[in-house]
Amino acid sequence: MGLLDILLGRTKPALPDLDQLFALPSAAVTLQAAMGFTPTGHGAVCFATVEGGAFEQTHREVQALLDADADRTGPPVELSRDAYGYSWLVSRRTPDQLPELVNDLHAVNSAMEVNGFGPQLLCSLAGFENKGDEGGRRLALVYLYKRASFYPFAPLPGEGQRRDSALELQVKAALANDLRIEQELSRWFPVWGAPGL
Repeated sequence: MGLLDILLGRTKPALPDLDQLFALPSAAVTLQAAMGFTPTGHGAVCFATVEGGAFEQTHREVQALLDADADRTGPPVELSRDAYGYSWLVSRRTPDQLPELVNDLHAVNSAMEVNGFGPQLLCSLAGFENKGDEGGRRLALVYLYKRASFYPFAPLPGEGQRRDSALELQVKAALANDLRIEQELSRWFPVWGAPGL
């Protein structure tokens, strides 16, 4: 980064760091102790949909790899598309299998990256819930691939697309020492209807 970049306020973008995902299990312990949220066992990787044989082959390889896991007790990994046209590879584990879920998310991201589809990766998320709090609240810890950082997303229950910004800020404060939190709140994109949440 040169002097001109500094004067013009340009910064180098963060490089993807998939190993940040491995901080999720320890963050889950903090989240449960501080706020009562526990893992749901559901997670997903979101990417821009790509057409073509190479992408389909990569998708099949990743799905076969994850489905071959002998410890998987739930349904197989599935691919879905949301209303906005993005693809989600969804993994479901039991709530006590967060480390295995993190391994699934890491494997999907790594396989996409190795096969040249890193630019299509958008985010990964792991779901959490607080069953005893106001009838059950849901929360996702979202990893932004291109920013190498996390942010919380807390949709409010009921109809409409509303989020619990106060809860998101509380989670940000609670996990500041556990995860690399995205500091630019404008990048805390809502992931409405995300599978795995």
